[in-house]
Amino acid sequence: MPDLFSVENLLTLLMLTLLQAVLGFDNLLYISMESKRVAPEKQQFARRLGVGLAIGLRIVLLFVLIEAIEFFRDPFWHLDTQAVHFELSGHALIVLIGGGFIIYTGLKEIFHMLAPIDLEHEGENKPKRTVAQAVVWIVIMNLVFSFDSILGAIALTDVFAVMATAIVISGILMIWLADRVATFLERNRMYEVLGLFVLLLVGVMLLSEGGHLAHLSFFGFAIEPMAKSTFYFVIAVLIVIDLVQGRYQRKLLAQVAAEHPEYDR
Repeated sequence: MPDLFSVENLLTLLMLTLLQAVLGFDNLLYISMESKRVAPEKQQFARRLGVGLAIGLRIVLLFVLIEAIEFFRDPFWHLDTQAVHFELSGHALIVLIGGGFIIYTGLKEIFHMLAPIDLEHEGENKPKRTVAQAVVWIVIMNLVFSFDSILGAIALTDVFAVMATAIVISGILMIWLADRVATFLERNRMYEVLGLFVLLLVGVMLLSEGGHLAHLSFFGFAIEPMAKSTFYFVIAVLIVIDLVQGRYQRKLLAQVAAEHPEYDR
């Protein structure tokens, strides 16, 4: 692999690794949420096995995209009416399905969180997954999330070894970070709601991107993709709101405790 160690390819490798890391934030959140549905003692194993298998399949996907990239980019279904217009490609279809599934998953978890609690049977009816089911969904969604980064890698270089090495490095980083994100959410349960709404935002972003890739328009109004800068700005605003609301709630609780000390017993 002498080509990998040239200055140009090493710089490209660094750029691709950073690209994979930046685009992998939403993937990390999904992995953490999905693994929570497995028995606690098996959650770390599910995360690591899922991401590990996804690394191998990402490399396979990279090879397939290099060989058949036109199949994924070229539309295979056209519709042009006064109400709806689209040109559906393989890439657009995968992104649209991924976005729809993430929105469904986020809404289902939110409705479950808001359901009445039966203290005598708490946790019995909570939906669970086997390790195999969680790993399958982690792998599938990992491939959906990696589609754009792989296409970006193909645009930056034609050296397969550079692209494959970037995928492996980013996968190892993802395994390391996924454990820490899951641990943080477990220790700070109040951020679960924030995480679910960020997951919904990820689904909306994927739907808008898939609609743009499919040139989808309704009554002449085209679907525009959500910019990554907008996505991260909204996340930052959500985090600030959550932090301010948390501090204000603690202030109110302290005020109530000071005015009514009998409530503190």
